[in-house]
Amino acid sequence: MTLKAVLFDFNGVIINDEPIHKQLIEQLLIEENLRPKRGEFRQFCLGRSDRACINELFASRGRVLSEGYLTQLIVRKAQAYQQHLETLETLPIYPGLEDFIFKLQAAGLKMGVVSGALRVEIESVLNRAQLAQHFPVIVAGDDITTSKPEPDGYLLAVERLNQQYPELDLKPWECLAIEDTPAGIQAAYHASMQVVGVANTYPFHMLQRQASWTVDYLADLELDRVQQDYEQAMIEQKAG
Repeated sequence: MTLKAVLFDFNGVIINDEPIHKQLIEQLLIEENLRPKRGEFRQFCLGRSDRACINELFASRGRVLSEGYLTQLIVRKAQAYQQHLETLETLPIYPGLEDFIFKLQAAGLKMGVVSGALRVEIESVLNRAQLAQHFPVIVAGDDITTSKPEPDGYLLAVERLNQQYPELDLKPWECLAIEDTPAGIQAAYHASMQVVGVANTYPFHMLQRQASWTVDYLADLELDRVQQDYEQAMIEQKAG
């Protein structure tokens, strides 16, 4: 088993925008004559797509949304997100991300993004941060009908990387996922991937109980050690 690709979550891993999403979701609820409740954003939204988040927030209040109206709410929130980012002089990209990406490039690893965020949000941030060229494959919330912790997004990313690089012959277990939430970690595991939990959103000790490796910052991840662990797993598999 060789490490061939690294798949990044977006919100909470590439960009520190969870507080922005929380504010916009609460604003959306208020516009719909609903009162935001303490702790519900973390319960229903962290690590999950806007579709799943909004749907469950309304369902918890006994409101069933038609598919058409749910889509309208998602679009409204996405427009508000874009407008908010336009007011920021500098995007809140996590420190050390670019250096980590260069390490992965130097190691010859392919990269992709797997997120519940909308494609327009991901692409606009990556383009503005001049990071888009590093991520030839993006699986966004509008590419799939399920949300993390389901593995569909990660499995689709493997499929698309193989389409982009046929010679790669990539298998899910040859990928490393970078996640910041329990839902994301579970999605990667369900896809048969190892996971790095980065403590940007949840405490280190909470992620440590769930992820293969846990770090406070991406810069702390020892890539050589991770690659050695993959190689050791391959040796043990062959020996078995």
